[in-house]
Amino acid sequence: MGERTTRDRIVEAADRLFYRQGYEHTSFADIADAVQISRGNFYHHFKTKDEILDAVIEARLAGTRGMLQQWEIAGETPADRIRCFIHILITNRADIKRYGCPVGTLSTELGKLGHSARAEANSLFTLFRTWLSRQFALAGREADSDRLAMHVLARSQGVAMLASALGDEKFIRQEVADMCVWLEARLAEATSKREGKRNVRRFAQIRRQQG
Repeated sequence: MGERTTRDRIVEAADRLFYRQGYEHTSFADIADAVQISRGNFYHHFKTKDEILDAVIEARLAGTRGMLQQWEIAGETPADRIRCFIHILITNRADIKRYGCPVGTLSTELGKLGHSARAEANSLFTLFRTWLSRQFALAGREADSDRLAMHVLARSQGVAMLASALGDEKFIRQEVADMCVWLEARLAEATSKREGKRNVRRFAQIRRQQG
């Protein structure tokens, strides 16, 4: 139990440091100092920084899966759940203003480095994309659910990047409000299409009865 706790502390510290100062600029010493353990104890758990990176990505994936499950429980409708994703920009606004999006910044850095873990890091985007696509499908937008999911992902990444560059919380709040308006419009289109199809079927049934 003690070893697992120490390992978890190392991963948590590395996750925080990778986000705040970047993977490349974080050393073993930085992580060991943050956890306040000896080098020998540190190397007992991780031999290379790449091993720590793999553990950080896995921890982020596990954390994201747990968050999505919470949104499934908290949100009564697909629209409520999608709004949970959009509002994470406000929930994490302080860190986003200073460091950007943790998913986007890590994936971008690993891409620039040509790191082999880039694909694994990108799986966080895939997790969000799949989940958002399913919510849009449940909301009646099956035909273009993936396109809409990618739109939400892309816009949220753009907001995070500009918010970090500008340090502007008002900008984040305005963009979140605009994204929610956009969401309502897209889901209203789905409702309108369903009502139109029902009216067509009802009219056809009446014609047959009168026939």
